[in-house]
Amino acid sequence: MAKEREKVTENENPDMIIGRNAVSEALSSGRPIDSLLVTRGAKNGSLGRIVSQCRERGIVVKEVDGKKLDAMCSGGNHQGVIMFAAAHEYSGIDDMFELARSRGEEPFIVILDELEDPRNLGAIVRTAEAAGAHGVIIPKRRSASLSFSVAKTAAGALEYVPVAKVANLPGTIDELKKKGLWIYGADMNGTCWCQQDYNGPIGLVIGSEGNGIGRLVREKCDFIVSLPMKGHINSLNASVAAGILMYEISRQRSGIKGK
Repeated sequence: MAKEREKVTENENPDMIIGRNAVSEALSSGRPIDSLLVTRGAKNGSLGRIVSQCRERGIVVKEVDGKKLDAMCSGGNHQGVIMFAAAHEYSGIDDMFELARSRGEEPFIVILDELEDPRNLGAIVRTAEAAGAHGVIIPKRRSASLSFSVAKTAAGALEYVPVAKVANLPGTIDELKKKGLWIYGADMNGTCWCQQDYNGPIGLVIGSEGNGIGRLVREKCDFIVSLPMKGHINSLNASVAAGILMYEISRQRSGIKGK
């Protein structure tokens, strides 16, 4: 009897690994892993061991209906489990501070609050690298992650910009503030973006595409900055807004004077 199919084909999602053996091999290899989907209630035997290994490594585990797994792998024999590989290893926040120290610069960290579009995440990482940021922080849940789509849009920037995934974004912001960062949130009804002083250690918060910055995260911000909207729409694409603000921060930190 032919071995049951457990790996993806060329035409399927390159992030996705299906089947218990393939998932176990991916875990054993030490490759970067983003998340695990497992059939709801199935925690015995090899599935239980896989779930335990993932939780020990801090990998997000989500229990879902088996029909969702069926639809995601287009008829492949998933055996109750689908894993998503990451295109790059995640970093720690300490790596960002170390990068800033190595450059002799004040820390400049971009914080993304539930940004869901992989293209936006990739574009922000790419701009962060160009603007001299020392890292990007994303939440573990309800956020785009380091998929191959993100890596493609980032165009190599993931090799130079540390990206950390955290369980509690408000709590992480508290820790950053204890380390001396001033937190600037991009949202409505704030100081005009070009009238704000961005010198010193900075954390820049960019909200989600649909809802902006969440209430708890907004309350943690020391300053709110806004981009004026002179047209008929009331918001910019998240990566565009992030790019404008990152380059204004970069300009001020470089001491470049405007005309």
